[in-house]
Amino acid sequence: MKSDTHSLPSLRWDIFCRVIDNHGDLGVCWRLCADLAQRGQVLRLWVDDPSALAWMAPHGCAGVTVHAWPHARALQDLVSDATFKVGDVVIEAFGCELPEAFQTLLAQTKPVWVNLEYLSAEAYVARSHGLASPVMSGPAKGETKWFFFPGFTPDTGGLLREPDLFEAQTAAPDGISASLVNASQTRQCKFDRRAWLSMLPIDKPITHNERLVSLFCYEPAALPDLLKQLSQADAPTRLLVAQGRPSAAVAAATQALRMPSCGSGQLHISPLPYFSQTEFDHLLWACDVNLVRGEDSLVRALWAGQPFGWHIYPQDDLAHHDKLHALETALDMPADLIQFHAVWNDLEAAPLPVLSQATLGRWRDWSRQTQQRLLAQTDLTTQLLRFVIQKR
Repeated sequence: MKSDTHSLPSLRWDIFCRVIDNHGDLGVCWRLCADLAQRGQVLRLWVDDPSALAWMAPHGCAGVTVHAWPHARALQDLVSDATFKVGDVVIEAFGCELPEAFQTLLAQTKPVWVNLEYLSAEAYVARSHGLASPVMSGPAKGETKWFFFPGFTPDTGGLLREPDLFEAQTAAPDGISASLVNASQTRQCKFDRRAWLSMLPIDKPITHNERLVSLFCYEPAALPDLLKQLSQADAPTRLLVAQGRPSAAVAAATQALRMPSCGSGQLHISPLPYFSQTEFDHLLWACDVNLVRGEDSLVRALWAGQPFGWHIYPQDDLAHHDKLHALETALDMPADLIQFHAVWNDLEAAPLPVLSQATLGRWRDWSRQTQQRLLAQTDLTTQLLRFVIQKR
């Protein structure tokens, strides 16, 4: 799948990001930066906490430089530096407000100013995508920023998807392990599931007959139910648990069940190290079921084409209920998968649907059909580049 965006002019981009909720916003911004850079664009990523990039993107990316969020003294230095130029495009990721001194510079140079919004399947996304937002106050008063909404339908900004993402899974010599090559080469190599799993730094080697379930979640009330179900299943399951809140949630659940931390019965629990974004993709490709959370991992689970469950970020006003229902409708989820999401996201106090082989087979068919339908839509970076060129 080749993109025609490589032929577009190379622009300079300033992308601003504030880290919220365990680096999820940073994860989306970094994927966008890397994708743009690989299409010939030049980027500065301004972020208030770049620490997660040490494991998220340990090799960096040619064409992307990372800068500390410009606070008071740094802003004064920028304003007084005659050699500093605002990019041709400025992106506020997820409504983070640009520093006032930067807005002053922006008002002088008039780049394309974009507010990249959160991903949602709700109806307002298509209505709001691409609309102008006049700036009514502050040093950039009178300027215009543009709303750009990711989404699941052709009338939205689409989903992040690198042009060669699926070549990485389908077009390379046999026997090459993606873990043995660097990130830029990985997208040109066939993913070798068996070799990748054999190299995982975990407590116990995975056997060929184990069902693999990845877990990246917040603290679902149904987690003890899931662990108990898997421990009593007909077939052995390996639960691969991400670092951070997921591993803490599993520790609390096993303690509540009085289950050994490594699992019991048919369930073996293996904690994972922190993964780069490339290796996280490999995890999702390798597993039979992916339990994910947040925006970035949801999209990557969709591209993996495997059965998945989404743990949506809970909000005090329960607005996440509407967001979850909108996703279920937009993706035409099967009824039992909708029921799984209702329990997994604490909308219903009921037992989790059993993850039987037959159930997972139906979900896999649905996942792959959904993947193919979404692949027919233009990806987010391509749309964003075309949008920016149009507004210049």
